[in-house]
Amino acid sequence: MNDWAPIAKEYDPLKAGSIDGTDEEPHDRAIWRAMLARYVPNKGVTGDPHLTLFVARLNLQTTEEKLKEVFSRYGDIRKIRLVRDLVTGFSKGYAFIEYKEERALLKAHRDANRLVIDQHEIFVDFELERTLKGWIPRRLGGGFGGKKESGQLRFGGRDRPFRKPINLPNMKSDFYGEGSAEKRNWPREGTRDWRTRDRDHERSRDKRWPERERSWAWGESERERDSKEERSRGRERKDRDR
Repeated sequence: MNDWAPIAKEYDPLKAGSIDGTDEEPHDRAIWRAMLARYVPNKGVTGDPHLTLFVARLNLQTTEEKLKEVFSRYGDIRKIRLVRDLVTGFSKGYAFIEYKEERALLKAHRDANRLVIDQHEIFVDFELERTLKGWIPRRLGGGFGGKKESGQLRFGGRDRPFRKPINLPNMKSDFYGEGSAEKRNWPREGTRDWRTRDRDHERSRDKRWPERERSWAWGESERERDSKEERSRGRERKDRDR
């Protein structure tokens, strides 16, 4: 627990598939594929990975010019690579932006996340392919994020960080006689055990019972007195009529 962090420092497919990073068994086949995969980053990718920003969830109509217009406000850009399909040439909805200075990179990472570009809320993070040890991409069962509909959620990234594990000690219920006799010594100052509570309840019930009887008796006498008054009024009316 001392070295716990919401963002993964190394990529472990098994931990990435767990909401708090504590799973011991894979719960979907994609995690198995990621654990067995041996991924080597694309050697054809150039540029400084520590100055590169990953931008995802882009509108498919967003162009390199639009990205340069938006992200150049954070600092000088060295290169923009909008990933496109090799066959159709259409955008795949994500890009990589390399800055000239680390200060510009950090500012864009802080301020550009969830920015709306062309009616799409974008996601911004550091490049992980060449900087995070053990990285496995999404197409091999790894990555971070994911959708609930796919059933392949991944945790430990900026979009969906780990939740802090809750470790509860194994506690036995002393109410049923478990544990040592010393631990079952319940009564303390200001507290009462269940036996004392039951005795007090019985006493209070005995005290309340005569009060209820008196109230019922009072209610009966009142009703009798009211009925007598009604009968006497009825006799008076009959005498007047005569």
